[in-house]
Amino acid sequence: MQDEASSLPSGATVVELEGKTICIVGTAHVSAQSVQDVRDAVAAVRPDTIAIELCEPRYQSLVKKDAWRNTNIFQVVKQGKATFLLAQLVMQSFYRRLGKQLEVEPGAEMLAGARCAEETGARLELIDRRIDITLKRVWRHLGFWHRVKLLGVMVEAMFGSEEIQGADIEALKKQDQLEALMGEMGKAFPEIKKRLIDERDIYLAQKLRLAPGERIVAVVGAGHVPGMVKAIRAPMSLTELESLPPPARWSKIWPWLIPAGVVALIAWGFWQGGAERGVDSIAIWVGVNGALAALGAALALAHPLTVLSAFVAAPLTSLNPTLAAGWVSGLVQAWIRPPSVDDFESLPEALETFRGFVRNPVIRILLVVVLTNIGSSIGTFAAIPWIASR
Repeated sequence: MQDEASSLPSGATVVELEGKTICIVGTAHVSAQSVQDVRDAVAAVRPDTIAIELCEPRYQSLVKKDAWRNTNIFQVVKQGKATFLLAQLVMQSFYRRLGKQLEVEPGAEMLAGARCAEETGARLELIDRRIDITLKRVWRHLGFWHRVKLLGVMVEAMFGSEEIQGADIEALKKQDQLEALMGEMGKAFPEIKKRLIDERDIYLAQKLRLAPGERIVAVVGAGHVPGMVKAIRAPMSLTELESLPPPARWSKIWPWLIPAGVVALIAWGFWQGGAERGVDSIAIWVGVNGALAALGAALALAHPLTVLSAFVAAPLTSLNPTLAAGWVSGLVQAWIRPPSVDDFESLPEALETFRGFVRNPVIRILLVVVLTNIGSSIGTFAAIPWIASR
């Protein structure tokens, strides 16, 4: 392996493990040099297997440019997946913006790995955890205000105007700088780093352990390499990392305590202050909850009937934890302005500008769901102390 090692790219790390030679190529996800690094590593190692940091859905979205046209937006809303789909779109937008600046297709180094597998006859392995599981594990462990903060950071990153130079992207491949970047992320969002980075380091490493072949080239983001090297020698089960943790017992109870408390407060108002006081409490609940949910829908530039549906639904759905006002308003918006095939196909271009982002009917439906739910949540916590104070 010494001759091969001399021709490996600088971002490659070689691990000898149980009769396997694993070459882990750390890349920047938007980098022309990373594409060449992958090809150089494959030429040097001549692998039996090429593993890439993608899951099946992300791989399909890269190789099938029309994959969005098969999305059923009604099912996305009904199944409560709007927030996760919107998060995926935001991340794709960020990478597309970088790729456009550097004239490199986002995910080009992963596609290079897949093409090398096809050209050389090597087996292609997709070793990343499914994106929906990762996002749900991240989201589930965030509090409400951390979710709002995260959305703000993502939007800022997506529409920021600062130009990023190619040299800056390549500099991120240096482990000391990258570890510093991850450290800063961990300070701001420790739960995100744990689920998005640390868990996937372990997952990627264990999938490599299970990959067939004696000579393997793995193409992963450079940020994962240090963690993967630490985790790859200790076998462990992937069952826990592939599943959503069951909700704690208290989490099944407290969502019902809020509506029970609201109903109790309103009933107490009738009991102590008579019909007038009770009606005032109901008016506060409906007005505050409905108005803020409607404001959220309006901020998403929803149709007037959608805004009205958010106002009507929020006071009722807030009393039932199994429902969400955003689901109602999202379905109404999808019914009034159903997206066409062209709308789905134009998603990549729509993600490049703020104007395109807010005008695309698909994205607007997702925004309606998310912003209506945020407004309803704020309305719930604003109305309760007001009613209690009376």
